[in-house]
Amino acid sequence: MGSPPMVYKSNALVEAAYRLSVQEQRIVLACISQVRRDEPVTDEVMYSVTAEDIATMAGVPIESSYRQLKDAALRLKRREVRLTQEPNGKGKRLSVMITGWVQTIIYRQGEGRVELRFTKDMLPYLTELTKQFTKYALADVSKMDSTYAIRLYELLMQWDSTGQREIEIDQLRKWFQLEDRYPSIKDFKKWVLEPAISQINAHSPLIVTREQRKTGRKVTHIIFNFYAKKASGKVPMKRKTEKLTKADIAKKARPGESWETAQARLSQMVQLELETKP
Repeated sequence: MGSPPMVYKSNALVEAAYRLSVQEQRIVLACISQVRRDEPVTDEVMYSVTAEDIATMAGVPIESSYRQLKDAALRLKRREVRLTQEPNGKGKRLSVMITGWVQTIIYRQGEGRVELRFTKDMLPYLTELTKQFTKYALADVSKMDSTYAIRLYELLMQWDSTGQREIEIDQLRKWFQLEDRYPSIKDFKKWVLEPAISQINAHSPLIVTREQRKTGRKVTHIIFNFYAKKASGKVPMKRKTEKLTKADIAKKARPGESWETAQARLSQMVQLELETKP
């Protein structure tokens, strides 16, 4: 058996501003995992993915994969990426470069197959990688059905050696191109953060918890803490949850931590301990 397909992206691309649907993400990532890193790659190379590939990768019915592939392929041609850094950093910043993911995309109707060429501007962010890049197995995100989960997973994998990353909420909104969507922190957590963390915990090799930090009275930053699951890679079966008392939470809360955050963090820790017990 060969090594599993891997996704390599420049950190500058991981932190680029763009919005893709889950199906568009799957097409892009499946093709990125085919990019050769042991030889020069030009923008003439065509990459291919089929509805069957997507269905197998994502664990979804083949019928729905066929239906969605064509629409996603056509939308992908029009998608833009906003980049503000050179592919390998080197201290150089771009004013803003707006480019597309692909220059050519072909949908072969009878085969349920998409073929695409990445743009010339995009290739350096996928191939000319020396130090400042992020890599992970395609299988880590293939079963996620939240586009925010895939993006957040990449942002955390940038910091995989530390197990923690703090991100300003406004910056996260820009990277996800949320614009005016979910303006309240309550809605942002409900529709973006919580589903993303739930998906990562269910389908990836990571377990993620979060805290929030305030500037004055406003929540401005999210602190993500994460660590690898047990070597088996299997998500533990859920067991009965132990309930925390108010006294437990008050005793174990961190300085400056809100009651809501402390309760969520400690409850998740207790649940994880229960789930990982033999």
